[in-house]
Amino acid sequence: MFLSCRFLLQTMLGLLLAHAFVPAAQALDERDLLPVDQAFVLSAKATTRDRIELRWKIADDYYLYRHRTLVTASAGFADGQLQLPAGAPHEDEFFGPVETYRGELVAVLAGQGSADVAMLEVKYQGCADAGICYPPQTRRLRVALPPADAAPAGLPLQSGRPGSGGALGALLSGQPALPEAQAFAVDAIADGGNLLRVRLQPAPGYYIYRDRSQLVLEGDPGLQALAPRWPDGSLHHDDYFGQVVVYFRTVDVELPLRRSHARAGRTTVVATFQGCQDGGICYPPMTRRVVVDLPAGQVGTATPATANPAGDGDDASAARAPAAAATGEDAPSGQAAILAPPAASAGTSIGAVDASAGNALRTAAPPPSASASALPGVLLLALLGGLVLNLMPCVLPVLSLKALGLVESGESRLRARTHALWYTAGVLVSFTAIGALAVGLRVAGQVAGWGFQLQQPWFVAALAYLMFAVGLSLSGVFTLGGGIGGRLANPRSGPAGDFLTGVLACVVASPCIAPFMGPALAYAFAAPAAAGMLVFLVMGLGLALPFLLIGLVPAVARRLPRPGAWMETLKQVLAFPMYLTAIWLLWVLGKQRGVDAVALVLVGAAVLALALWALERGRWRGSRALVFASLLLAVAALAPVWTVTRMAAPAAVAQADDAVAYSPEALDALRAQDRAVFVNMTADWCVTCKANERNVLARDAFRDALARTGAVYMKGDWTNEDPRISAFLEEHKAVGVPLYVVYGPGAPPAVLPPVLSAAIVEDALLRAAGR
Repeated sequence: MFLSCRFLLQTMLGLLLAHAFVPAAQALDERDLLPVDQAFVLSAKATTRDRIELRWKIADDYYLYRHRTLVTASAGFADGQLQLPAGAPHEDEFFGPVETYRGELVAVLAGQGSADVAMLEVKYQGCADAGICYPPQTRRLRVALPPADAAPAGLPLQSGRPGSGGALGALLSGQPALPEAQAFAVDAIADGGNLLRVRLQPAPGYYIYRDRSQLVLEGDPGLQALAPRWPDGSLHHDDYFGQVVVYFRTVDVELPLRRSHARAGRTTVVATFQGCQDGGICYPPMTRRVVVDLPAGQVGTATPATANPAGDGDDASAARAPAAAATGEDAPSGQAAILAPPAASAGTSIGAVDASAGNALRTAAPPPSASASALPGVLLLALLGGLVLNLMPCVLPVLSLKALGLVESGESRLRARTHALWYTAGVLVSFTAIGALAVGLRVAGQVAGWGFQLQQPWFVAALAYLMFAVGLSLSGVFTLGGGIGGRLANPRSGPAGDFLTGVLACVVASPCIAPFMGPALAYAFAAPAAAGMLVFLVMGLGLALPFLLIGLVPAVARRLPRPGAWMETLKQVLAFPMYLTAIWLLWVLGKQRGVDAVALVLVGAAVLALALWALERGRWRGSRALVFASLLLAVAALAPVWTVTRMAAPAAVAQADDAVAYSPEALDALRAQDRAVFVNMTADWCVTCKANERNVLARDAFRDALARTGAVYMKGDWTNEDPRISAFLEEHKAVGVPLYVVYGPGAPPAVLPPVLSAAIVEDALLRAAGR
């Protein structure tokens, strides 16, 4: 079923969106686009009672598909096989290798006449080189068979889609298609603080599909659109979608709102819809944006539905809007509130509507649910995500240190259990603190996601110091048991060392979002505070689980290698990942505050190394003066941590990967042009972001996919705090970076998973571009 829907989707888009990036107004100009019966002039005559010739005179710059041409006799003629000449080879963007006709097509229907008049049904389809494909056409012809004297051969009885009503007159009169701005108008007004009224107005002789229409709110993250309330429409048989509901007249749609604040403000209604000329061409999906000023409203409530919303008047007897429209179910802010299509009758291709209306949204994860029933599954994801964090390059040395120290100590099972529990306590307390701070900031209206603390230059500088100090300890520069480095490396230092190691593991893991963490964090930020904090605790438990198993399960501890001289060598080797982590943090700091900040912190790191060296020598010599001097040096080394916070951020530099810098205005402009856009929200301190960029987004396959789909690559840098990016993250209910969103014409935005692959990205771009 999925493949069938996908084929229908590709076929439909091939017909309606071929060369979609040619401006619609230009493609639909009267001088460039002929009415279908002038582009393909059809006639038929019977040369004998067993042979009927059909002739299409094809205008210049137009062509017909061979495989889309079919002729059958409904009465008066027992037809055989239609004889079509070979066409010119053509590589079609959507159908693949096909044959086409230009100039003229003469087809022969062989059979046996059984009356004086033959009734033929002719189906065909063609396109204009200017960039528009016509819908499949159906003509019913009445052809006189010799020698009887009947009506003139080739007289069309019906034109356009089945059931299209006055289409023949419009086509024969040469009525051109209007530019889309004249054919369809959109407006929106506020009806109080919790309800918008969106008006879609097709011109006379045009109509809009209900189930191809979507409404999106942009701008204010505190406003959430509920399901639209659609009035009655007209039942209409469509060659693509089967029996559908359309609007031939002005339609007013109620869009209820749920608010997280009561203040007055401004929002943007983004209406995406598709319409057709009755009996003529169908337009590509169109997007209109209407800015609406909202008065103050009620928090968390929406205006009740009207009993009988105004609709199409004479069309009110048609099918009602889908039941989902009346439920008031939430639609995620920034995403379309999509209506389910009406139930299909037998033989109706309503599945095509499902496939196309969902389009890029099928690549997105479902919106986070904060229901109690979802909590067990979320907790499992949180546990797995925390467990995978142990494999991150910053965390793995810390875990290895504790595991090796425990093996080397040779202590009793009771002591091993104590070490494991204190380490776990340090992890859990740290996760609780970070979760409480992030949830508290979001409740206060601030956008704070996982890793938000790395936006602060002072935190980055302090963390670089810590990584450097741990490296020095592992390298043997100082080994004082009471120092931080000694506590981390030596389990005999007691509960304080174990607890601090757990804190360190949590801190160095903060830049990473591992697989499974994204949905769990999304739930934590959307759920009540108690459930959210439980998610953070279980995530911390996952991080602590390996060392916890080593300390509590003797069988696991016995599988570790036996202690020996090799452990001292390994400890020294593990110092180098810490040094590399410190270098990476200095690089992040350089992105935040420039090269001067890096130089200043390097000076501080040198002073810190001197202080630790002096501390070690003072301990062994028993010199209190040297110990006191080392403490003064350590305090002096902290001065750069404060200084970097007062330094200005460096000037923005051009993107090295040909990406367009993110701004809401630039994104709106591209979407108004119906361009596909790949938005990458990243940060220099985000390890997962950099891995995705290196492994996927910097590869030729990604650039080729952008070129094939005509998509624009847009990048937002959240290394430093940026209110515009924070608003974008909040709009998409993101827990932080990375965030990848793909926009396409006529499709809701698709949010990709935090860990990318080339296949995921390519599929999302092709769907967004309608391919």
